[in-house]
Amino acid sequence: MTEPPRAGADDARNAAGRFADLGLRLASGVVLIVAALAALYMGGAVFALFWWLAGFAVLWEWQALIGGQRRLARIAGGGAALVVGAAFAWRGMPAPAALGLVAFALGVAMLAERGRRLWAAGGVLYAGSLTISVCLLRGSSAIGALAIAWLFAVVWGTDAMAYFGGRIIGGPKLWPRISPGKTWSGTLVGVLSGAVFGAAIARWGLASDVALAPAFVAGLVGGALAQTGDLFESAIKRRFGVKDSGRLIPGHGGAMDRLDGFIFASAVAALVGALRGQSSVAAGLFFW
Repeated sequence: MTEPPRAGADDARNAAGRFADLGLRLASGVVLIVAALAALYMGGAVFALFWWLAGFAVLWEWQALIGGQRRLARIAGGGAALVVGAAFAWRGMPAPAALGLVAFALGVAMLAERGRRLWAAGGVLYAGSLTISVCLLRGSSAIGALAIAWLFAVVWGTDAMAYFGGRIIGGPKLWPRISPGKTWSGTLVGVLSGAVFGAAIARWGLASDVALAPAFVAGLVGGALAQTGDLFESAIKRRFGVKDSGRLIPGHGGAMDRLDGFIFASAVAALVGALRGQSSVAAGLFFW
């Protein structure tokens, strides 16, 4: 008679299943992190080009996702919108950047057929908000690089710790109809961790010039926005019946799958920084 499997063996198999995709995710993640940090360090045209390419990849996947007529023309129009928006944003001109983006989005909407016009324009705004927001933050002042590093710490920290927290702790699902794998435990662990990492980066970069409490609260908001962005993209994919937005990044899917949380967090960070009337958009994030 075959001996029944031991409980320990079952636990080991379950644990292995929970982390079956970890190796591929880690490898892809390391490559992306190195590329993003290198672009941040070099700044200037290299940084702007890197994030234009990231926005263009998001735009491409979005327009492919919604389908319809004149897809390449829509992508070309959206790509031009990213160029114009990035150029104004890099010079610290948020209003012209936003107006230019909206104007191009309306033009792209006219290229789509009825029923897809709002979706087509939305893709331009979605991708453009990424490129414009990071260019506004990075190019606006001497602490622009710190603002991007803070965003990296908050969003990457939230994403990584939500992954581990959800798989180790488990428990009730956050919104199973939209994102079956996301748990409340993972979300809370991720948001809290991202806030801690962000506060540490802000304090390291600005020493005693920044108060820890506002930096921590800003990190909580940024982490929550990152998780909201993840849910938003999951809802879009469910609307169009796909599992991943693309196959660009092994273990992660497409650019939209990898950047969904960062898009929400960076866009709101740039908006808040621009509205606060400080010396720069980046300064508006840190000095309260």
